[in-house]
Parts: sequence; structure tokens; C-alpha cells
Amino acid sequence: MRLLYDLGILLMNAGLRMAAPFNPKARLWVRGRKDIFRRMAEVVGPDDEVAWLHAASLGEFEQGRPVIEALREACPRYKILLTFFSPSGYEVRKNYAGADWVFYLPADTPRNARRFLRIFRPKVAVFVKYEFWINYLLAMRKEGTRLYLISSIFRRGQIFFRPYGGLFRRALGAFSHIFVQNDESRALLGRIGVRCVSVTGDTRFDRVCSIAARAKRLPEIERFAAGRPVFVAGSTWPPDEELLLGMIDRYRDVKFIVVPHEIDPDRIERLIGRIGRPALRYTQLTPETDSAEAGVLIVDTIGILSSLYRYGRWGYIGGGFGAGIHNTLEAAVFGLPLAFGPHYGKFREACDLIESGGAKSIADGAQLFRSEERRVGKECRSRWS
Repeated sequence: MRLLYDLGILLMNAGLRMAAPFNPKARLWVRGRKDIFRRMAEVVGPDDEVAWLHAASLGEFEQGRPVIEALREACPRYKILLTFFSPSGYEVRKNYAGADWVFYLPADTPRNARRFLRIFRPKVAVFVKYEFWINYLLAMRKEGTRLYLISSIFRRGQIFFRPYGGLFRRALGAFSHIFVQNDESRALLGRIGVRCVSVTGDTRFDRVCSIAARAKRLPEIERFAAGRPVFVAGSTWPPDEELLLGMIDRYRDVKFIVVPHEIDPDRIERLIGRIGRPALRYTQLTPETDSAEAGVLIVDTIGILSSLYRYGRWGYIGGGFGAGIHNTLEAAVFGLPLAFGPHYGKFREACDLIESGGAKSIADGAQLFRSEERRVGKECRSRWS
């Protein structure tokens, strides 16, 4: 099994390198790891005590951020190392001031894991949610690193609970303690002999409450809204945008802010071309821009979505027609009624929102219309009829 895993990592690396000339994310992934060990060795000192936090991408970073901030306050002697797997996390947070160093995580080969640990010698390491890189975990187990997994969720169908998941079960033994989001996860781990487990919930709740309390005021958004109700659609993909186009055309008295998950200028231009109302791009706004007459604002930058939700009357969370929805908590903390696609079952907070009536899952455009007719249409009629 170990040989198959290592072969899979090598094939993944080869595939990303082959895709790099044609795919922007693959290009960033490859470029960000060029000469990475030399760059790492240049910054760390022989006497540095290192605490390492690893997150797959931006969402996992937000879960780990409260831990970084608490660790910085409680143990100021530590230098904080932050690593990412994905460009969508690294490129946004590569200048994060809460960490001393921010790097991509080198690919999970046995040699890379050994080199990485020789350079940084982390005293403590924290992995967030789903990150189970076998060679890093086993190397840290051998070195005796204090390793913790936070905000994790385990489900019956995962490889740990399959007959052929022995390698992954062994890797779980590298964690000194695992902090899970729910009792089901703790029970599943108990069945395979993992006992050092605590139910502590999701650190994203800490983070989104902090975000809501410190949400940035965005004057350009206030000028765009011009006192009218705003529908915010966050982290959208093309299937989400297909549904939203009908709503944008139907509710002319509502302003729409659409935040694509990936900033692709060509796709954004095509989207604007299909919108039957005046539309603007966020990066083109200036204090002189007459945005009050525009009906739609496409946000073609990153890092402000959590602050945008404060201006919304309703919200839509993208990704539910693909691998799964994105962060619902950033919107829910502002009290927005939410809608999203059908692929939400892996996200406990989304299930809880539906059960409590704070969100609805929709399967197609017609259902989105029916779902939002009472919310959006009723307010439009009462406000402007």
C-alpha cells in the first residue's frame, strides 16, 4: 500500500507539471515549489523553535487561524511556520503577518518529508481538518513531533474504516491528539482504536464571529448598493452562475453581488456579457464611478467576501453543484437566509442551517426561484409596489 501511495504522489506531481503550461493553478503550484528547500533553509535559524500549522487551502487556514493567534499569544518564543497545499490558499495568505514564514508544502514523498523536518525541526505541528499526508505523518511520528489534528470530521466511508486502510490507520497514530467536530467522528475513531480524541467543534465558529465583529466597511459597496436590498452570491462556479442569471433578470429592484470562486478574467467577461443589466467589475471601481445605476457587481478580487456579506439581505453559497458547497458560516453569522446546491451533506453546519430554517438546498433554477420568491419577491413587492 505504501508503494502505491508513493506512486500516486509521483503521478500527481508529474500530472501537475504537464498541466502547468496550460492551467494557471497548476502553474502556480509548480512555480511556488521551485527551489523551495533552498528558500526554506535560508530563513530558519539553528536556534529557532518552530510551531508548524498546515492547511490545505484558504478555508482550512481560516479554521487554523484562531489556533495560530492563540499560540502566538501563549508561546511567543515559537516561530510560526504556515504551509499550504493549494495555490488558492498560499497566494492569498503568503504575506500573512501572523506567521513568521509562509510556504507551499513540498510534495509528500519520503525524501521531501525528511528534508522538510531536518530544516525546520518543528516542536509542535497542527494539521487542519482533512490533511493526511502519509509520509509527513509517519516521519513526524518517528521524530516524536507533538502533532495535533483540529476541526476534523470522520465519516464511515473514509479509507480509515475500510479493510484496505491499514496504512492510513497507522498514520493516525502520529497524532498526539485529534480534535473532532462531532460525537460521530469520535465514535468512529474509537472503533479502530484511536482513543486520544476530543469533541471541540469547529474553530471556524471562533473565526467567523471574529470576522463579523471586525468586518470592514467598504465605501464602494455602499455606493453600489445605494440603499437598495442586496443579494450576495459567494464562491460561485459556472453552474451556480447559470441559475443566478435568471434571478438577476427577474428581480430588477435588487442589486446582485457575485463573487466567483476562481478569478478568471475571460470567464468573468463572458459572464458580464450574458447579464441583461448594467454590470461592473469591482477592480474597476473608483470614487468617481457612478455605480448606483448598475444592477450587478462582479467581484474580481480575493479576500473581501467575508466583509461583503454584511451588506446582503440574502445569500447564495456556491459549489453545491460540484464537489461541495463553500463556507456557509461567513454568511450565516450576519443572519442572511441562504440557498445552495444539493451537494452539502458533508458539511455539518449546512445541515444544521437547513434543519433550523436558515438555509434551503435547491436542485435547479426553478427551485431557486421558488425558494427565493417568498424572500426576495415578497420584499420587492412590499417595498416598491
